[in-house]
Amino acid sequence: MKFQSQFGSERTGIQLAPMIDIVFLLLIFFIVLWNYARFETEIDISVPAATSGETPKRTIGEIVVNVHKDGKIIIEGVSRSEPELLKMFNDIVAAYPDQALILRGDREASFDHIVKVLNVCKQANIWNISFATAPPEGTNNQPQ
Repeated sequence: MKFQSQFGSERTGIQLAPMIDIVFLLLIFFIVLWNYARFETEIDISVPAATSGETPKRTIGEIVVNVHKDGKIIIEGVSRSEPELLKMFNDIVAAYPDQALILRGDREASFDHIVKVLNVCKQANIWNISFATAPPEGTNNQPQ
């Protein structure tokens, strides 16, 4: 005895609408992430050139600290004082002990300004620090 299925014998195809929604959400996510990373490196800072060095693998959630030639410290487009920086770093290290940090110091900045940021990093127990440099003039490499 053959029973009839209540859904009929038609085969249903793959629903494309949910898949398209997910693809668009992923696209939006990566565009926003790319713009955020690009914003951090477009701040008006001229990093020093280095003939040697390596390009480290970028990690998710790394902090980019920009130090201007006048000593102004900028993170995520906001100027920060040393106490604000220490509080921010302490909060981050409490959640992520191996937090990565990229220090972008202007080539005309006094070394004292860079050392201030390094002292704050030491106080907050941030040890994973990279220094941003540019390739020498005449090469086609991207800044590191």
